[in-house]
Amino acid sequence: QEQLVESGGGLVQAGGSLRLSCAASGRTMRSYAKAWFRQAPGKEREFVAAISWSGSTTNYADPVKGRFTISGDTAKGTVYLQMNSLKPEDTAVYYCAAGVWATIRRGPHNGWGQGTQVTVSS
Repeated sequence: QEQLVESGGGLVQAGGSLRLSCAASGRTMRSYAKAWFRQAPGKEREFVAAISWSGSTTNYADPVKGRFTISGDTAKGTVYLQMNSLKPEDTAVYYCAAGVWATIRRGPHNGWGQGTQVTVSS
């Protein structure tokens, strides 16, 4: 089974923190670079952060720079998103994606998770 499963979403007050996890199953899926995307109501899905397979390289979207940190367990192929100083505008369904590094931000991708809801209240 080659799949991604997100967890860790929930309801948090503005200024609070959450840590999302993305578990990869399958030999191929575990070895891919990983990225987080999010989709808020009425908006297009947008890139949040990415990490290379080795974890040596990361990339962040401007709205989350300085607040979110992506990290991973390369042995397990698991990726995390530490979300600090959360704002109401961070409210969205957060999705994990996998693929080669060269196309991880804009696509194509080789796998997607089902998403986990993050709601930030004011």
